Amino acid sequence: MGIILAILVFGTIVLVHELGHFLLAKANGIRVDEFSIGMGPRLFSKVKGETRYSLKLFPIGGSCMMGEDDAEDTSEGSFNSKSVWARMAVVAAGAVFNFILAFLFAVILVGYTGYDEPVISGVTSGYSAEAEGMQAGDRIVKMNGKRIHLWREVTYYNMFHPGETVELVYERDGERQEITLVPKQDEDGRYMLGVISPSSYTKANMFTALQYGVYEVKFWICTTIESLKMLITGSVGIDQLSGPVGIVNIVDDTYKQTKSYGALVVLMQMLNIGILLSANLGVMNLLPLPALDGGRLVFLIIEAIRGKRVPPDKEGIVHFVGMMLLFALMIFVLFNDLKRIF
Repeated sequence: MGIILAILVFGTIVLVHELGHFLLAKANGIRVDEFSIGMGPRLFSKVKGETRYSLKLFPIGGSCMMGEDDAEDTSEGSFNSKSVWARMAVVAAGAVFNFILAFLFAVILVGYTGYDEPVISGVTSGYSAEAEGMQAGDRIVKMNGKRIHLWREVTYYNMFHPGETVELVYERDGERQEITLVPKQDEDGRYMLGVISPSSYTKANMFTALQYGVYEVKFWICTTIESLKMLITGSVGIDQLSGPVGIVNIVDDTYKQTKSYGALVVLMQMLNIGILLSANLGVMNLLPLPALDGGRLVFLIIEAIRGKRVPPDKEGIVHFVGMMLLFALMIFVLFNDLKRIF
């Protein structure tokens, strides 16, 4: 069952990503040769108008083929016949649609579970928060200039910046106060500020569900970016990356842990995973790396600045090398996932 749920979650996210490219292409009068979900051999396909719609064997990707790599095709309706701004909109649309999907999932999730306000329920004796006079009911507003909306942002900030002194702004009875908190290691070696998490989630109404849906997506986008920073700086190893196999394993574990609580709880957990994956896919696709949407945007931005396109043969070589490196990374991640499971 976990595999089926993983396919449904991941398939939905990929479908929406490719749908973003497809709808913006159609809106700009660009011919779409094939719109497919999955990779590998076709299981089913149907031609309607100028487009072939396909379902393929392996449910781990998808495509919206617009002939963007055929630089010589500048005929009416081709991708390369359109303005640079139209092409940029089409390329960016996949990631934008992923963020929109994550927001819709988040609104549903927050509407059901509520949201974790950054309001402390107390302080731990012997830590900086107690020494600085913080009390139960204080709302954390900023940490080192970063605006805080969710309690998880407090937790993750401390995780991403262990041992870092924090200039913290909190609110009490409508008044804001600024203090400096110095983390202290506990007996397990973790750096702690001494603030205690809220005891429960706050129930959401229609308006707060929309508001905190935005904060939820922002949280996962920022978390993805912070994780990438840690990967680049070597704070975490590349062997900790996870791919489709790892995602299936996480979904399966989540299903097994929550199925006894009923279908609705399972659904909420799948939505939570969906928010993470959709926001993550949006961020990753916008990275300025060859073969990704972000890499294509870099060349389009250069074209917009120069007023003429980068020579297609040079751009093609860059994307080809990027694709090969991406495949190598996928194989490495697959090996890591299998090693962790078995």
